[in-house]
Amino acid sequence: MSQNSNRHLMGDSLSSLTVKELKQLENRLERGITRIRSRKHEMLLPEIEFLQKWEVELANESVCLRSKQANMVTGQELNAIHALASRIFFSPPIIKGGGTTYSHPDKKILHLR
Repeated sequence: MSQNSNRHLMGDSLSSLTVKELKQLENRLERGITRIRSRKHEMLLPEIEFLQKWEVELANESVCLRSKQANMVTGQELNAIHALASRIFFSPPIIKGGGTTYSHPDKKILHLR
């Protein structure tokens, strides 16, 4: 009996079951899945909370480090860094062949050859 029950739970040997037995098996499986998901949620929740707290701590540390870095760099050096960063990362790309400036600098251009 136990082997048949296990086979039924795995979806095997179902042809001998009546509609009522199939419905009972389905309900049993749904209750089992609900318990499994609940347990999984219980196990993942502390990890999610830990990672969210860590994210906040890292963001705070990043702000602190940026503040320290800004205090270490002179105004002239900071202006040079900003100018360099804007040229490297934020200048709009030019479409090859068309000679026009792409109007969305946050999107990449795909060049096909």
